[in-house]
Amino acid sequence: MSQSSDLIQSAQRTIRLELEAVEGLLAHIDADFVRACEMILASKGRVVVVGMGKSGHIGNKIAATLASTGTTAFFVHPAEASHGDMGMITKDDIILALSNSGSTAEIVTLLPLIKRLGIQMISLTGNPDSPLAKAAEVNLDARVAQEACPLNLAPTSSTTASLVLGDALAIALLEARGFTAEDFAFSHPGGALGRRLLLKVENVMHGGEELPQVVRGTLLKDALLEMSRKGLGMTVVLEADGKLAGIFTDGDLRRSLDRNIDIHTAKIEDVMTLHGKTARPDMLAAEALKIMEDHKISALVVVDKADQPVGALNMHDLLRAGVM
Repeated sequence: MSQSSDLIQSAQRTIRLELEAVEGLLAHIDADFVRACEMILASKGRVVVVGMGKSGHIGNKIAATLASTGTTAFFVHPAEASHGDMGMITKDDIILALSNSGSTAEIVTLLPLIKRLGIQMISLTGNPDSPLAKAAEVNLDARVAQEACPLNLAPTSSTTASLVLGDALAIALLEARGFTAEDFAFSHPGGALGRRLLLKVENVMHGGEELPQVVRGTLLKDALLEMSRKGLGMTVVLEADGKLAGIFTDGDLRRSLDRNIDIHTAKIEDVMTLHGKTARPDMLAAEALKIMEDHKISALVVVDKADQPVGALNMHDLLRAGVM
Protein backbone atom coordinates (compact mmCIF):
# COMPACT_ATOMS: atom_id res chain seq x y z
CA MET A 1 0.00 0.00 0.00
CA SER A 2 2.89 2.31 0.84
CA GLN A 3 4.56 1.58 -2.48
CA SER A 4 1.31 2.37 -4.34
CA SER A 5 1.09 5.70 -2.54
CA ASP A 6 4.70 6.51 -3.40
CA LEU A 7 4.12 5.71 -7.06
CA ILE A 8 1.05 7.93 -7.22
CA GLN A 9 2.84 10.79 -5.49
CA SER A 10 5.79 10.48 -7.87
CA ALA A 11 3.52 10.60 -10.92
CA GLN A 12 1.57 13.57 -9.57
CA ARG A 13 4.77 15.44 -8.78
CA THR A 14 6.04 14.85 -12.32
CA ILE A 15 2.81 16.15 -13.84
CA ARG A 16 2.80 19.22 -11.60
CA LEU A 17 6.40 20.07 -12.51
CA GLU A 18 5.71 19.68 -16.20
CA LEU A 19 2.56 21.79 -15.93
CA GLU A 20 4.65 24.51 -14.29
CA ALA A 21 7.17 24.25 -17.12
CA VAL A 22 4.46 24.70 -19.73
CA GLU A 23 2.86 27.61 -17.88
CA GLY A 24 6.27 29.26 -17.74
CA LEU A 25 6.34 29.38 -21.53
CA LEU A 26 3.58 32.00 -21.59
CA ALA A 27 6.06 34.67 -20.50
CA HIS A 28 8.38 33.69 -23.36
CA ILE A 29 5.84 34.24 -26.16
CA ASP A 30 7.17 37.65 -27.10
CA ALA A 31 8.77 39.61 -29.92
CA ASP A 32 11.25 36.80 -30.57
CA PHE A 33 8.38 34.38 -31.16
CA VAL A 34 6.79 36.86 -33.55
CA ARG A 35 10.10 37.30 -35.38
CA ALA A 36 10.48 33.51 -35.75
CA CYS A 37 6.99 33.27 -37.25
CA GLU A 38 7.66 36.15 -39.63
CA MET A 39 10.91 34.55 -40.80
CA ILE A 40 9.17 31.29 -41.62
CA LEU A 41 6.20 32.98 -43.30
CA ALA A 42 8.57 35.05 -45.49
CA SER A 43 10.77 32.08 -46.39
CA LYS A 44 10.72 30.59 -49.88
CA GLY A 45 12.20 27.35 -48.58
CA ARG A 46 11.48 24.69 -45.98
CA VAL A 47 11.92 24.50 -42.23
CA VAL A 48 14.72 22.06 -41.47
CA VAL A 49 14.53 20.84 -37.88
CA VAL A 50 17.68 19.50 -36.19
CA GLY A 51 18.25 18.08 -32.72
CA MET A 52 20.21 15.36 -30.92
CA GLY A 53 19.02 12.74 -28.45
CA LYS A 54 15.72 13.54 -26.77
CA SER A 55 15.68 16.93 -28.51
CA GLY A 56 15.93 15.03 -31.77
CA HIS A 57 12.84 13.00 -30.94
CA ILE A 58 10.97 16.21 -30.12
CA GLY A 59 12.32 17.81 -33.29
CA ASN A 60 11.00 14.94 -35.37
CA LYS A 61 7.53 15.49 -33.97
CA ILE A 62 7.71 19.28 -34.48
CA ALA A 63 8.77 18.78 -38.10
CA ALA A 64 5.84 16.40 -38.64
CA THR A 65 3.38 18.83 -37.06
CA LEU A 66 4.67 21.72 -39.17
CA ALA A 67 4.43 19.65 -42.33
CA SER A 68 0.85 18.59 -41.64
CA THR A 69 -0.32 22.13 -40.86
CA GLY A 70 0.86 24.01 -43.92
CA THR A 71 4.56 24.64 -43.27
CA THR A 72 6.84 22.45 -45.38
CA ALA A 73 9.31 20.91 -42.96
CA PHE A 74 11.51 17.87 -42.39
CA PHE A 75 13.98 16.59 -39.81
CA VAL A 76 17.71 16.19 -40.34
CA HIS A 77 19.91 14.39 -37.82
CA PRO A 78 22.79 16.80 -37.03
CA ALA A 79 25.38 14.02 -36.86
CA GLU A 80 24.33 12.83 -40.32
CA ALA A 81 24.40 16.43 -41.53
CA SER A 82 28.16 16.45 -40.89
CA HIS A 83 28.49 13.42 -43.16
CA GLY A 84 26.60 14.52 -46.25
CA ASP A 85 23.07 15.42 -45.23
CA MET A 86 23.87 19.14 -45.24
CA GLY A 87 23.36 18.72 -48.98
CA MET A 88 19.64 18.43 -48.26
CA ILE A 89 19.53 22.02 -46.99
CA THR A 90 19.44 25.04 -49.30
CA LYS A 91 20.11 28.73 -48.67
CA ASP A 92 16.36 29.41 -48.94
CA ASP A 93 15.59 27.09 -46.02
CA ILE A 94 15.38 27.99 -42.35
CA ILE A 95 16.96 25.78 -39.72
CA LEU A 96 15.10 25.24 -36.46
CA ALA A 97 17.74 23.92 -34.06
CA LEU A 98 16.71 22.30 -30.77
CA SER A 99 19.10 21.97 -27.84
CA ASN A 100 18.22 22.45 -24.19
CA SER A 101 21.79 23.34 -23.29
CA GLY A 102 22.37 25.30 -26.48
CA SER A 103 25.81 23.76 -26.75
CA THR A 104 25.18 20.33 -28.27
CA ALA A 105 28.45 19.49 -30.00
CA GLU A 106 26.92 17.97 -33.14
CA ILE A 107 24.90 21.14 -33.78
CA VAL A 108 27.60 23.64 -32.77
CA THR A 109 29.93 21.91 -35.27
CA LEU A 110 27.50 22.87 -38.05
CA LEU A 111 27.31 26.56 -37.14
CA PRO A 112 30.30 27.78 -39.24
CA LEU A 113 28.93 26.03 -42.33
CA ILE A 114 25.39 27.33 -41.70
CA LYS A 115 26.78 30.87 -41.45
CA ARG A 116 28.97 30.42 -44.54
CA LEU A 117 25.99 29.21 -46.59
CA GLY A 118 23.90 32.15 -45.36
CA ILE A 119 21.13 29.94 -44.01
CA GLN A 120 18.86 31.61 -41.47
CA MET A 121 18.50 29.82 -38.16
CA ILE A 122 16.01 29.82 -35.31
CA SER A 123 17.18 28.20 -32.10
CA LEU A 124 14.94 26.66 -29.47
CA THR A 125 16.98 26.36 -26.29
CA GLY A 126 16.84 26.45 -22.53
CA ASN A 127 19.83 28.79 -22.39
CA PRO A 128 19.56 32.15 -24.21
CA ASP A 129 23.25 32.85 -23.53
CA SER A 130 24.44 29.63 -25.19
CA PRO A 131 26.53 29.42 -28.40
CA LEU A 132 23.53 28.16 -30.37
CA ALA A 133 21.21 30.92 -29.18
CA LYS A 134 23.79 33.60 -29.94
CA ALA A 135 24.45 32.24 -33.42
CA ALA A 136 20.76 32.19 -34.35
CA GLU A 137 18.83 35.08 -35.88
CA VAL A 138 16.26 34.54 -33.15
CA ASN A 139 16.07 32.29 -30.09
CA LEU A 140 12.89 30.75 -28.74
CA ASP A 141 13.26 30.55 -24.98
CA ALA A 142 12.21 27.13 -23.66
CA ARG A 143 14.00 27.26 -20.31
CA VAL A 144 12.48 25.43 -17.35
CA ALA A 145 13.12 25.85 -13.61
CA GLN A 146 13.84 22.15 -13.13
CA GLU A 147 13.42 18.78 -14.74
CA ALA A 148 10.69 16.51 -13.43
CA CYS A 149 13.40 13.91 -12.88
CA PRO A 150 14.27 13.99 -9.11
CA LEU A 151 17.96 13.97 -10.09
CA ASN A 152 17.30 16.98 -12.35
CA LEU A 153 19.10 15.07 -15.09
CA ALA A 154 16.74 13.17 -17.41
CA PRO A 155 15.13 15.46 -20.04
CA THR A 156 11.50 15.62 -18.93
CA SER A 157 10.13 19.10 -18.24
CA SER A 158 12.52 20.55 -20.83
CA THR A 159 11.41 18.23 -23.62
CA THR A 160 7.75 18.82 -22.76
CA ALA A 161 8.31 22.58 -22.93
CA SER A 162 10.09 22.26 -26.28
CA LEU A 163 7.27 20.15 -27.68
CA VAL A 164 4.60 22.62 -26.56
CA LEU A 165 6.57 25.57 -27.91
CA GLY A 166 6.89 23.75 -31.23
CA ASP A 167 3.13 23.18 -31.29
CA ALA A 168 2.56 26.86 -30.52
CA LEU A 169 4.79 27.79 -33.45
CA ALA A 170 3.02 25.40 -35.84
CA ILE A 171 -0.47 26.58 -34.88
CA ALA A 172 0.45 30.27 -35.03
CA LEU A 173 1.75 29.68 -38.56
CA LEU A 174 -1.35 27.65 -39.46
CA GLU A 175 -3.63 30.51 -38.44
CA ALA A 176 -1.45 33.14 -40.11
CA ARG A 177 -1.64 31.21 -43.40
CA GLY A 178 -5.42 30.78 -43.18
CA PHE A 179 -4.93 27.01 -43.31
CA THR A 180 -8.32 25.28 -43.60
CA ALA A 181 -9.75 21.89 -42.67
CA GLU A 182 -9.69 20.96 -46.36
CA ASP A 183 -6.02 21.93 -46.59
CA PHE A 184 -5.39 19.74 -43.56
CA ALA A 185 -7.17 16.83 -45.22
CA PHE A 186 -4.88 17.00 -48.26
CA SER A 187 -1.99 16.33 -45.88
CA HIS A 188 -3.91 13.38 -44.40
CA PRO A 189 -5.59 11.66 -47.37
CA GLY A 190 -5.46 8.24 -45.72
CA GLY A 191 -7.57 7.06 -42.83
CA ALA A 192 -10.77 8.37 -41.31
CA LEU A 193 -9.64 12.00 -41.21
CA GLY A 194 -9.09 12.20 -44.96
CA ARG A 195 -12.38 10.49 -45.69
CA ARG A 196 -14.30 12.84 -43.44
CA LEU A 197 -12.70 15.97 -44.85
CA LEU A 198 -12.31 15.14 -48.54
CA LEU A 199 -15.18 12.86 -49.49
CA LYS A 200 -18.13 14.69 -51.00
CA VAL A 201 -21.77 13.65 -51.25
CA GLU A 202 -21.45 13.12 -55.02
CA ASN A 203 -18.78 10.48 -54.32
CA VAL A 204 -21.13 8.27 -52.30
CA MET A 205 -24.67 9.04 -53.49
CA HIS A 206 -26.83 6.85 -55.71
CA GLY A 207 -27.74 8.66 -58.91
CA GLY A 208 -29.03 7.99 -62.39
CA GLU A 209 -30.78 4.64 -62.76
CA GLU A 210 -29.95 3.78 -59.15
CA LEU A 211 -32.11 6.63 -57.80
CA PRO A 212 -35.60 5.42 -56.77
CA GLN A 213 -38.16 7.97 -57.94
CA VAL A 214 -41.87 8.28 -58.59
CA VAL A 215 -44.14 11.22 -59.41
CA ARG A 216 -47.10 12.68 -57.54
CA GLY A 217 -50.21 10.60 -58.20
CA THR A 218 -48.33 7.28 -58.09
CA LEU A 219 -50.12 4.63 -56.05
CA LEU A 220 -48.36 3.67 -52.83
CA LYS A 221 -48.14 0.03 -53.95
CA ASP A 222 -46.22 1.09 -57.07
CA ALA A 223 -43.93 3.31 -55.02
CA LEU A 224 -43.16 0.31 -52.80
CA LEU A 225 -42.21 -1.69 -55.87
CA GLU A 226 -39.80 1.09 -56.92
CA MET A 227 -38.29 1.07 -53.44
CA SER A 228 -37.83 -2.71 -53.60
CA ARG A 229 -36.19 -2.55 -57.03
CA LYS A 230 -33.64 0.10 -56.01
CA GLY A 231 -33.01 -1.24 -52.50
CA LEU A 232 -32.36 2.05 -50.71
CA GLY A 233 -35.29 1.84 -48.30
CA MET A 234 -36.75 5.05 -49.73
CA THR A 235 -37.99 6.73 -52.87
CA VAL A 236 -37.94 10.30 -54.09
CA VAL A 237 -41.27 11.85 -55.07
CA LEU A 238 -41.20 14.32 -57.96
CA GLU A 239 -43.43 17.20 -58.97
CA ALA A 240 -44.57 17.28 -62.60
CA ASP A 241 -41.73 19.71 -63.42
CA GLY A 242 -39.10 17.37 -61.96
CA LYS A 243 -38.56 19.28 -58.73
CA LEU A 244 -38.58 17.58 -55.34
CA ALA A 245 -42.04 17.06 -53.88
CA GLY A 246 -41.14 14.76 -51.02
CA ILE A 247 -39.53 11.58 -49.81
CA PHE A 248 -41.04 8.27 -48.73
CA THR A 249 -39.00 5.97 -46.49
CA ASP A 250 -39.35 2.71 -44.59
CA GLY A 251 -40.23 4.84 -41.57
CA ASP A 252 -43.10 6.49 -43.47
CA LEU A 253 -44.32 3.02 -44.46
CA ARG A 254 -44.44 1.87 -40.83
CA ARG A 255 -46.35 4.99 -39.84
CA SER A 256 -48.77 4.44 -42.74
CA LEU A 257 -49.46 0.86 -41.62
CA ASP A 258 -50.09 2.11 -38.08
CA ARG A 259 -52.76 4.40 -39.57
CA ASN A 260 -54.31 1.44 -41.43
CA ILE A 261 -53.63 3.06 -44.80
CA ASP A 262 -54.61 0.83 -47.74
CA ILE A 263 -51.41 0.49 -49.77
CA HIS A 264 -53.40 -0.53 -52.86
CA THR A 265 -55.52 2.64 -53.07
CA ALA A 266 -53.49 5.34 -51.28
CA LYS A 267 -51.42 7.75 -53.36
CA ILE A 268 -47.83 8.51 -52.51
CA GLU A 269 -48.50 12.19 -51.72
CA ASP A 270 -50.93 11.10 -48.98
CA VAL A 271 -48.17 9.37 -46.99
CA MET A 272 -44.87 10.97 -48.03
CA THR A 273 -42.81 13.42 -46.01
CA LEU A 274 -43.27 16.77 -47.71
CA HIS A 275 -40.00 17.83 -49.37
CA GLY A 276 -37.74 16.58 -46.56
CA LYS A 277 -34.14 17.39 -45.70
CA THR A 278 -31.74 17.58 -48.62
CA ALA A 279 -28.05 17.70 -49.44
CA ARG A 280 -26.07 19.12 -52.35
CA PRO A 281 -23.65 17.07 -54.50
CA ASP A 282 -20.67 19.29 -53.63
CA MET A 283 -21.35 19.12 -49.88
CA LEU A 284 -18.87 17.20 -47.73
CA ALA A 285 -20.17 13.75 -46.86
CA ALA A 286 -19.44 14.60 -43.22
CA GLU A 287 -21.87 17.53 -43.47
CA ALA A 288 -24.56 15.23 -44.82
CA LEU A 289 -23.93 12.91 -41.88
CA LYS A 290 -24.42 15.80 -39.46
CA ILE A 291 -27.77 16.67 -41.07
CA MET A 292 -28.91 13.08 -40.60
CA GLU A 293 -27.72 12.95 -37.01
CA ASP A 294 -29.22 16.34 -36.09
CA HIS A 295 -32.63 15.45 -37.52
CA LYS A 296 -32.54 11.75 -36.58
CA ILE A 297 -33.12 10.57 -40.14
CA SER A 298 -31.40 7.81 -42.08
CA ALA A 299 -31.66 9.04 -45.67
CA LEU A 300 -31.18 12.25 -47.64
CA VAL A 301 -32.23 13.36 -51.11
CA VAL A 302 -29.48 15.10 -53.07
CA VAL A 303 -30.73 18.02 -55.16
CA ASP A 304 -29.17 20.44 -57.64
CA LYS A 305 -29.50 24.23 -57.61
CA ALA A 306 -32.94 23.98 -59.20
CA ASP A 307 -34.13 21.68 -56.37
CA GLN A 308 -34.30 18.73 -58.76
CA PRO A 309 -33.22 15.38 -57.27
CA VAL A 310 -29.94 14.03 -58.67
CA GLY A 311 -29.22 11.38 -56.08
CA ALA A 312 -29.86 9.90 -52.66
CA LEU A 313 -27.80 8.42 -49.85
CA ASN A 314 -28.34 6.76 -46.50
CA MET A 315 -26.43 5.95 -43.36
CA HIS A 316 -25.21 2.65 -44.80
CA ASP A 317 -23.53 4.50 -47.68
CA LEU A 318 -21.67 6.75 -45.25
CA LEU A 319 -20.75 3.78 -43.09
CA ARG A 320 -19.32 1.89 -46.07
CA ALA A 321 -17.37 4.98 -47.14
CA GLY A 322 -15.81 5.25 -43.66
CA VAL A 323 -17.28 8.67 -42.93
CA MET A 324 -18.79 7.46 -39.66
